[in-house]
Amino acid sequence: MKKNLQLLLAVLFINITLSNAQNTTPLLFNPCYGKEAIHLDDSAYQANDKDSITISLFKFYVSGIELINDDSKVWAEANSYHLINAAEAKTLQLALSIPNNLSFNKIKFNLGIDSTTNVSGAMGGELDPLKGMYWTWQSGYINIKLEGTSPLCNTRHHGFEFHLGGYHHPFDALQTIILPLKTTKEIAINIDLKKLLGSLSLDKTNQIMTPSKEAVTVARKVADMFEISSK
Repeated sequence: MKKNLQLLLAVLFINITLSNAQNTTPLLFNPCYGKEAIHLDDSAYQANDKDSITISLFKFYVSGIELINDDSKVWAEANSYHLINAAEAKTLQLALSIPNNLSFNKIKFNLGIDSTTNVSGAMGGELDPLKGMYWTWQSGYINIKLEGTSPLCNTRHHGFEFHLGGYHHPFDALQTIILPLKTTKEIAINIDLKKLLGSLSLDKTNQIMTPSKEAVTVARKVADMFEISSK
């Protein structure tokens, strides 16, 4: 009887251990321009016959990562704040620790920082103001930074600057992205800057530095750049 009880407890322990086992799923972000990988500063990209674009800075916040099976949330990352920086390769690769045998077919995340976190004031870690992505307590975090040059820009050194953020209505620039997955072993997301820069008239729209209606409009266009890699 005692041996049977010990065996039963051992089996239960193994089942609990297996059910709590974690699997690491890579989440990769690939900034690109059409089919070309982004190389900051030293490469020019053709938007059209009249425009040649260089990109010097591209940073954005990803937060609130969730995995979804059909329409049901099955997993959410704790303390989910990540600053993605095209200049730092290590930030382009995240590791999601999820339960083994978890079924999901979509990923959901925010492009930017939610209002609750914004009203909490400047924080540490990925949200440290020293990261250069915080305005003030009144305006909050900058969700997206994109800078570069274009001959169409009638600005100093033909530069464009998009610092997109804002959490107060009606200038809430946070975007929620939901993408269907083709595989769950690795999640690779392309971010095609050509979709954004090809859709803007850089001779007219080339500098956004504060929360505004224009910032919300461009933030929506940025969200449209995200898509699951076909590879």
